Amino acid sequence: MIQAFTRSLAQLTDPTILAILLKVVLLTILLFILGGVAAYFGLVWLFAWLGWTDGGFAAAAAAAIIAILTGVLLFRIAAIFVLNIFSDDIVDAVERRYYPERAEAAKPPGYAIGVKMGLASAGRAIGYNLLASPLYVLLLVTGIGVPIAFFAVNAILLGRDLQDMVAARHVTDYRNLSVEWRLPKIQRFLLGLIAALLLAVPFVNFLAPVLGAAMATHLLHGKKEK
Repeated sequence: MIQAFTRSLAQLTDPTILAILLKVVLLTILLFILGGVAAYFGLVWLFAWLGWTDGGFAAAAAAAIIAILTGVLLFRIAAIFVLNIFSDDIVDAVERRYYPERAEAAKPPGYAIGVKMGLASAGRAIGYNLLASPLYVLLLVTGIGVPIAFFAVNAILLGRDLQDMVAARHVTDYRNLSVEWRLPKIQRFLLGLIAALLLAVPFVNFLAPVLGAAMATHLLHGKKEK
């Protein structure tokens, strides 16, 4: 795990990885900007419908607040969705540097599959966190229980997402992986936990998706080499 992290961190200086990182960051930010614009026009329409004809400034202020709150609360979902689109490029860059034979044998799934995987990931993230919301509420009285539960739930989800991004290049059905393309549960959880914790740190969270995908590549291929 430590070697996977240090190798992934070191490869962030790779021009290919830097270019992908830039695309992931810009597209993630663009999604939130588009969300803010949509919220603005939606609020303008709502205020007009309610008879408030001079609500442009209020709509802009409310839209900005919505965009910021959405960015804080939903960054993890948006970032992993975008990562799925470009994950094959990241995994390919890692494989070509450290596992060239695996890179040559890979069959890139394409952007369409990446979008499909991203939508499935977003759906799981929203669904499981909604299911866990009663637990989050119950744990409010503990003070620390909510973040522990939140990171545990999302570590499980992220571990699976990152594992599947790598496996999708090498199997015909990433939804039904054989044992050889699955990480041990503890290792997968730790991978997801590292990604979840990094996603919660401002500015570092932009690096987290790329680091997670690179780490998953090292862990899966390292497992197969043992």
